Amino acid sequence: MAQSRYNLQSPVTGIAEQIYNMHTLMLLICLFIFVIVFGVMFWAVIHHRKSKGAVAANFHENTAVEIAWTVIPILILLGMAWPATKTVLEMKDTRDPDITIKATGYQWKWGYDYLQGEGQGIRFVSNLATSHEQIDGKAAKGEHYLVEVDNPVVVPVGKKIRVLTTASDVIHAWWLPAFGVKQDAIPGFIRDAWFRADKEGVYRGNCAELCGKDHGFMPIEVHVVSQEAYSKWVADRQAAMAAAVSAGARDWSLAELVEQGAKVFAANCVACHQADGKGLPPAFPPLDGSKVVLGEAAGQIAVVLNGRPGTPMAAFGELLSDADIAAVITYTRNSWSNKTGEAIQPSQIAAARGK
Repeated sequence: MAQSRYNLQSPVTGIAEQIYNMHTLMLLICLFIFVIVFGVMFWAVIHHRKSKGAVAANFHENTAVEIAWTVIPILILLGMAWPATKTVLEMKDTRDPDITIKATGYQWKWGYDYLQGEGQGIRFVSNLATSHEQIDGKAAKGEHYLVEVDNPVVVPVGKKIRVLTTASDVIHAWWLPAFGVKQDAIPGFIRDAWFRADKEGVYRGNCAELCGKDHGFMPIEVHVVSQEAYSKWVADRQAAMAAAVSAGARDWSLAELVEQGAKVFAANCVACHQADGKGLPPAFPPLDGSKVVLGEAAGQIAVVLNGRPGTPMAAFGELLSDADIAAVITYTRNSWSNKTGEAIQPSQIAAARGK
């Protein structure tokens, strides 16, 4: 994605193009005013200074001047307001989308649900893909350091995409500069925005609302692809979701659950509870030696499924499959100093959901 070091990202939607052009226009207007005002001021300072014998004039109540300095700024503001109002009205026109996607902000990840159009029913969680070795300075920074995810949003080129934003905990913001989209995601509310990307490519953004400890670690990545590539992605996603349903219908071995649980933990839990299970007390309690983890399985299942209201602990029942929840719980019960030897099966998760 081409972008300037000193300017906005190169626009790839009509709205972003308008924002880019309006930004340039406003900058030129401000520059013109700056040159005129400071030019007159410095001219007056140089040519009417005391050392040249200048004597200050004594006058007041010049009606023509007062009218001029009132009318001229009004005309300038109206000239700036016209393109701004036109763009804002177009930004709010989310009617007749080809595809509708809900983006839900969590501390600190994004969840996506394809609600309408081709791909309806697809849902997934998008986590930061940059390794902790890079973040901790133990490995070289990658090309897309802190702006890469494991599950990007995929959309077809040239289609109107409506994005509904909300959040499960605190206020987040879904921000894609190249699309001209920046919409707050507020708990208990649904906000919306839209874009139509005119160029295939990979476009990156961030959460733009200060949302807690890992605010800087919940990027947004959107892949704009051809219609054929999008249809293939939809088919692959639907096949993967069907496979996840099948995985939840069988019993897993302890080794399988621990192996899969390690992956789920790394993607969803490590930011708060840490790789060593020690957490970051008091906000993020340790799992190593935890009474909840070492207690009855039903208690831990309830916490993972439903979260803890008033804390950063999200309700992962909305985010993960039965198999993934069973795997991560099994992993925590058999890692670090926790050695229960207990395997939690997907069927137990399904039963706790009331299926």
